[in-house]
Amino acid sequence: MELELRHLRTVRTIADAGSLTRAATVLGLAQPALSAQLRRIERALGGELFERGRHGVRATALGELVLERARLVLPAVSGLQQEAIRFAAARPGRERLRLGGTHGPLLGALVDRLAGALPDTAVTTRASWSEGELAADLDQGRLDFALLGTCGSAPPPGPAHLEWREIALDPVCAMLPDGHPLAGAAEPELTALADEAWACVPGDGCFADCFGAACARAGFTPRRMYETDTASCVHLVQVGRAVGLCRATFPPTPGITVRPLAGAPLLWRHLLGLHPAAQHPDTAGLVLAQARAAHADTARTAAAGASITPAPGVG
Repeated sequence: MELELRHLRTVRTIADAGSLTRAATVLGLAQPALSAQLRRIERALGGELFERGRHGVRATALGELVLERARLVLPAVSGLQQEAIRFAAARPGRERLRLGGTHGPLLGALVDRLAGALPDTAVTTRASWSEGELAADLDQGRLDFALLGTCGSAPPPGPAHLEWREIALDPVCAMLPDGHPLAGAAEPELTALADEAWACVPGDGCFADCFGAACARAGFTPRRMYETDTASCVHLVQVGRAVGLCRATFPPTPGITVRPLAGAPLLWRHLLGLHPAAQHPDTAGLVLAQARAAHADTARTAAAGASITPAPGVG
């Protein structure tokens, strides 16, 4: 037998009543039925919970342990139930949207826009470095929408029945320290950066391989690649230890100049993922429109501090 909340309530009632007879009356049971139930509970817990005497029952050491836990668990569960009822009653029919996304400013910009467009919708977020993890959460119903990206025409992660809609297509840009010799170039050549160390944020997509292929097409192999968090990547660029890779939505940052690479040797496709069986077309269309507007907002902010030309086919 598995222990259930009702068993803990029974043990607490017996302890509070001080006798099986009084506890049976409180619980609306016959005493033999309560005694049999107590024996089953004791077998499940591995020992006697009460000592029986002429004047009633008294908790054993095991019984005191169980009662101590019950006094914590039962009020917590009762509070959870009451809170859930209040929440449901306070906002009947309230919509919710669970968004997931990788690093970058687009997720925050989308949340901001949805707060204005859907003020009665509860929006929650989950960030992850793993695009595969976000796709799995989308497939298994833990997320309603996922923001992530792929290199150019590379396929998105996850099973084929997930639907991916393009938000925008951007050139991958270089983050240069302000004092770098190429910081003044409108679109530096990738080959001109062949001797640099590079820095980028982690992920389980194809970005590292695609960047390596772009470098190979340009005739060189990156001599070093630092894969680290955004703050460390920014620091390495600011102090001149590396040239960073970023999207065209990267916000203006002190000490850093962002430049698109000549010829756009690598493109980044921003995608909105959803499970078509779980989303109403109107909701999906609204979220996509807001995601595209959020991208335009962040791209304009980024362009205020850099000369970035959108790639052909931007959605």
